[in-house]
Amino acid sequence: MLFTKTKYRDIHHQLIAACKKGEQKAQMEIYQLYYKAMYNSALRILKNQADAEDVMQDSFLNAFTRIQLYREEGSFGGWLKRIVINNAMDFIRKQKPTNELDESQILLTDEEGDYIENDCRLEDIKEAMKIIKQEYRIIISLYLFEGYDHEEIATIQNITYGLSRTRYSRARQSLLKAIQKVQTEREMKWA
Repeated sequence: MLFTKTKYRDIHHQLIAACKKGEQKAQMEIYQLYYKAMYNSALRILKNQADAEDVMQDSFLNAFTRIQLYREEGSFGGWLKRIVINNAMDFIRKQKPTNELDESQILLTDEEGDYIENDCRLEDIKEAMKIIKQEYRIIISLYLFEGYDHEEIATIQNITYGLSRTRYSRARQSLLKAIQKVQTEREMKWA
């Protein structure tokens, strides 16, 4: 029995085919279908609405100019999201400050291992995400919110699989500490 690799047929296959022919109406329909999700992906990484909007727009332009490269081996939305995330990462690299944190600031751990994991409000998580380091925010966004595994994150960030896991572990610890801080500050306001 001979197995052949079949192409993935996206639910928007006809629109994508029209985009490959350069039809602007089809491009606008694709944009309408995906812009909110792509904007949210960029916003979770960049934490700035204007920057997220710019990255999202650039990503659609990139996608439409390189749509011939989409081989239908996965969903179009996934292909487009990878472009958005790569563009967001490139944007961050260009904006990166020159003064790096030293290793002692990166190795934050809770000696008691006592983290607040339940009774956590969405607002607390959003506030805590603003507090943590950018590299931590990125890896948490990619892993938890975008659903990438460590192998994919390693490829996106051009790091090793092990480093991706280590960074995620540190990012998670940092996020939990930040959540605890946000919750404590909120409780102090109401006391």
